[in-house]
Amino acid sequence: MDDPTDPIDPREEARIRRRDHDLGAERRDLMRPGMGKVFKQIQESWVKPPSHARKHERKPTGDDA
Repeated sequence: MDDPTDPIDPREEARIRRRDHDLGAERRDLMRPGMGKVFKQIQESWVKPPSHARKHERKPTGDDA
């Protein structure tokens, strides 16, 4: 078993830092300016039915009856 008090090899330490940095990149990417608008659009798409489905509905006229 590895003893947690053993010093870590500098190359392994650098690899761990890169891995942690890469894992945090996705979280930081969502914090870019303008991403709030994208998030809001995604949330709105969960609630509203697609608008293209309503556009193709045929409206009844007096001649259809």
